[in-house]
Amino acid sequence: MTLDDFDRRLIMATQSGLPLVSRPYEAVAAMLGVSGDMVRERLAALLANGLIRRIGAVPNHYRLGYVANGMTVWDVDDAQVDRLGAKVGALPGVSHCYRRPRHMPRWPYNLFAMLHGRSREDVEDQRAAVRALLGDACRADDVLYSSAILKKTGLRLREG
Repeated sequence: MTLDDFDRRLIMATQSGLPLVSRPYEAVAAMLGVSGDMVRERLAALLANGLIRRIGAVPNHYRLGYVANGMTVWDVDDAQVDRLGAKVGALPGVSHCYRRPRHMPRWPYNLFAMLHGRSREDVEDQRAAVRALLGDACRADDVLYSSAILKKTGLRLREG
């Protein structure tokens, strides 16, 4: 699939995020002079063809009051990591949870879970809950606290 002029205009109109209104696709459509259905159809086509990977909300945890953010890392028994990881990922304070390969001998961790709290104490309480959930399947863990806010961006096209 190649991008036509409308696709480029659509991406330019949405690359900084959708408008924070009750009907964002209609707002984008009004900017482009088309229908909301056309915006949805073209975005669906761009997704289906792999030109964009996803459309999703990216909350600003700091603006929501969650100023303590810790990436917890866990050394979990390989035979149980998928089952337990799904349970960890379903916990309310976890924004994302995934399995990664170990890099022995220096990095034994195979399960990562990002925890968000209003304080480090909140994150440590959540970490204790994860540790309890993992039980004897967990051999070690650590937490890496965020020290900077990283800007998240999606697809960007240059004008012209």
